[in-house]
Amino acid sequence: MHDTSTAQRTSGRGRLAVVTRAVSRRLAGERGAATAEYAVATMAAVGFAGLLVIILRGDEVREILTELVRNALTVG
Repeated sequence: MHDTSTAQRTSGRGRLAVVTRAVSRRLAGERGAATAEYAVATMAAVGFAGLLVIILRGDEVREILTELVRNALTVG
């Protein structure tokens, strides 16, 4: 006499193992995806920072910022 609950558990475990292997294989192809996303975001941030540096080095922008600070510090 076979215990059907044991047979069902074994086949359930077998199915779980198959599903786990399939998911692992699928995710293995995405290794490094997060690192690549961080690299792209970092490069975009560096580009934006460089653009800001170029803009803020201009004489016109420097005058505007200086005037803004002067007005903020002026009392009365």
